[in-house]
Amino acid sequence: MAVTDTAINLTRAAHVGISVSDLDTAIDFYRALTGREPVVAGETMHSVPFGQAQGLSDANLRYATINIDGLGIDLIEFQEPVALRTNGAANRPGSMHLCFKVDDFDAVYERMKEAGYEFLGDGYTFTAGEVTPDAALGTKVAYFNDPDGTNLEIIQPQGGFAN
Repeated sequence: MAVTDTAINLTRAAHVGISVSDLDTAIDFYRALTGREPVVAGETMHSVPFGQAQGLSDANLRYATINIDGLGIDLIEFQEPVALRTNGAANRPGSMHLCFKVDDFDAVYERMKEAGYEFLGDGYTFTAGEVTPDAALGTKVAYFNDPDGTNLEIIQPQGGFAN
């Protein structure tokens, strides 16, 4: 794919779409995680043109949307065509993660552990010598997965990571 140096200026996100194997399970997970009710839940769509717009032969699906501050989370269960789980480990090109900003990392991290969320490793604080700019020192992160293995993160950003 040839990409030019022409700036397109896409600077605002509308939503993130997450393919799930079971919409009801995903709704329960993200409802508990965000504390938000879906604005749309269990709606259906069947459209060959929409599927083709995504590089698929068809799009027969169920979906839900949960809105968090400034971003929609679209949960999409493709019924046709069904695909295998990606198992998108963080170091695999093409994988992505959704990061949730928190104000009190330690409190949220402990509350999540008590609620049964399983983290991929211990919570981590960036230290001198491993991250730049130095203003980002003290940023706290922890990573976990949703029921389908989608990479998720909580962050209490500092300096260079604060948005």
